[in-house]
Amino acid sequence: MPTPELSSNQHRILESLVELVDDETQLVGGEELAAALDRNPGTIRNQMQSLSALQLIEGVPGPRGGYKPTAAAYRALDSERLTDPADVLVERNGQALDGVNVEKIDFETVHDPDLCRAEVSLRGPVGALSRGDRVVIGPTPSTELRIWGTVEAVNSGAGTVTLDVDRTATSTEPIAAD
Repeated sequence: MPTPELSSNQHRILESLVELVDDETQLVGGEELAAALDRNPGTIRNQMQSLSALQLIEGVPGPRGGYKPTAAAYRALDSERLTDPADVLVERNGQALDGVNVEKIDFETVHDPDLCRAEVSLRGPVGALSRGDRVVIGPTPSTELRIWGTVEAVNSGAGTVTLDVDRTATSTEPIAAD
């Protein structure tokens, strides 16, 4: 799906929504968003309808409802900053998966001495991966980070996989002096 052109108003609202999203609830109420932007809640609701039509946000109705950005929202905001993103590959059983690239890596259990889990957001057909697959992620462009692990869960709707991380490593080459 091509990245939509956003008005400055839509861009500002979407950036604020992304900044306000709480990792635990992952929902931001319209009133909270309006207050953060110093705007009328009705104006925010109208803009949220257009952002929803562009599939950049999801609205959850009800007293505990609110709005949350979709993966497309993050891509839309990132694409404005990065014109030529590098490919970060995913290998399964030693073979690179065609059309699958890493968007983001979140280490979820960094304080656990016995377990390391990562949630990896992907671009491309996530359904190509299954629970139990052995994968290698990377290398990333700036640090040449590589991650070896086993797929624990696949969420095709969100475009994510959860990995039980076996090992991580960066490049062993010395860093050149400037």
